[in-house]
Parts: sequence; structure tokens; C-alpha cells
Amino acid sequence: MQFETILVDKADHVATVTINRPEALNSFTRRMLEEFDHLWKDIGEDDLIHAVVLRAAPGRAFSTGVDVKLAREPDQAIMHDNIWTARDPGDFLGPKASRCWKPVVTAVHGMAAGGAFYWINESDIIICSEEATFFDPHVTYGMTAALEPIGATYRMPLGDVLRMALLGNDERISADTARRIGLVSEVVPLDQLWARADELARIIAAKPPAATQGTVRAIWESLDLPRSAALAQGLKYCQVGNPVGVPQVDRAALMADKAKRFTVR
Repeated sequence: MQFETILVDKADHVATVTINRPEALNSFTRRMLEEFDHLWKDIGEDDLIHAVVLRAAPGRAFSTGVDVKLAREPDQAIMHDNIWTARDPGDFLGPKASRCWKPVVTAVHGMAAGGAFYWINESDIIICSEEATFFDPHVTYGMTAALEPIGATYRMPLGDVLRMALLGNDERISADTARRIGLVSEVVPLDQLWARADELARIIAAKPPAATQGTVRAIWESLDLPRSAALAQGLKYCQVGNPVGVPQVDRAALMADKAKRFTVR
């Protein structure tokens, strides 16, 4: 596929994906849904890719969700007119919805609003810049806030999700608050955001891909299962994945390294 709304660069086992509609606050369109649907399937099947960086073109927003102006034009609707055929945009935008189990590091700057949570909710590591803000404007415009906030309940405390959804445009979650409630794990200066996301992705990409992808899949799929069933399925994934992943590293060399290097968060 020839991408029009996103930029994709693959190098050194990392795919860097940039949402690229800065003139429209990086909002998504029907075309972008199609491109991400293709992209996640392509990355999932590309064994040379071990990790993904998801970011957005510089400007005021990481993304403000759907491009409501363009969506009103003929043949540009985000969802099918037939309610029985219509699909949640997240089915196309989210990596996990496309069964892509490559670890995703998402770098958020500026505004992340409404439909931006389709990406955020299915990311594995989220970092943001100091000026980043998060909010959901749906109720302000008379729309039920359901899909994005429900996804956010797996990342944020219920009270914070409800506050965000019900206050709409009248309150935004700051970067510091996002870190405090667990929405993001790290806040960095804007000029360091992309480099830090790339650094994290490359650390992950250097690890055995069978182990990282198995870990991502086991943990995400556990969210849909009762605890005992999730543990039983997780054990099977270890039994299947470990014989593949363990030979991908020199365990003896790792254990013999007396000067182990690590960071403390």
C-alpha cells in the first residue's frame, strides 16, 4: 500500500510509524483507518520487526481523533451507514485489534483527545512530553463517550476515566497527572520525546522476539479471561514460546556478565 496519511520507516528491527496529518491536528480519516489496518497486519507478519515506535507529526496535537469535517463528505464516513455492518474505528487503528503482538512504544505530544485513545489504549509503553494533555470531548458535543473510555479503563483508574469522560472539554489531564494515574510511565521534554521512544524500542528490539511477542500476547489476551483461565493459558504460552526464545540468547554469557548495566526508574 502507498501510504498517504502515515509515514513508516523500518530499520534495525524497529518500525517507526508517524501519524502525518499535522495540518488537521493529526486527526484520522477513512483513508488512515485503511492504512493502519494494512500496516498492523504487515508489521505483525514481518519477522524482521521486533518493536514499534508510534508517534505523530510535530504540531499542537498527537491526535484529536476523527476528522469530523472530512467525515461529513460523501464516501468519507468513518463507519458504515448500515448499523449491522458498522465497525468500531479501533478495529482498524489498534495493533492488538489486528492481532499484531509486536511491542509498541507510543510517544505522545500536545493534545491527545477522543479517538487518540484508540492508539493509546492498545500501546504497551506510553511516554509523553511535558506539555502533553489528555481529554475526551465527546459529551461536550452531545455524543456518548463509550468506546475510547472503556478501553482506557484497562490503563487508568475508573474514577479518572469517568472524570475525563464526563467533564469533556472542560478539563484536561496534564502530563504529571497522566504519570501519577498510570496512563503514561515517563514524562520527558518535548525535544527528547522521539529519541527516548526510539531508545526504549531499540532496547526491546534487541531482546529475543519470541519472548517479547509471547509476553505481549499472553498479557493482553489475559485481560479477556478470568484469572485462573488466564494463568492456565499463560503457562501454555510459556511452554510453546520458551523453547523458541531461549536458544535466541547466550544465557551463559548473560549470567557471566559481572558488570550488568541497567537503569533505575
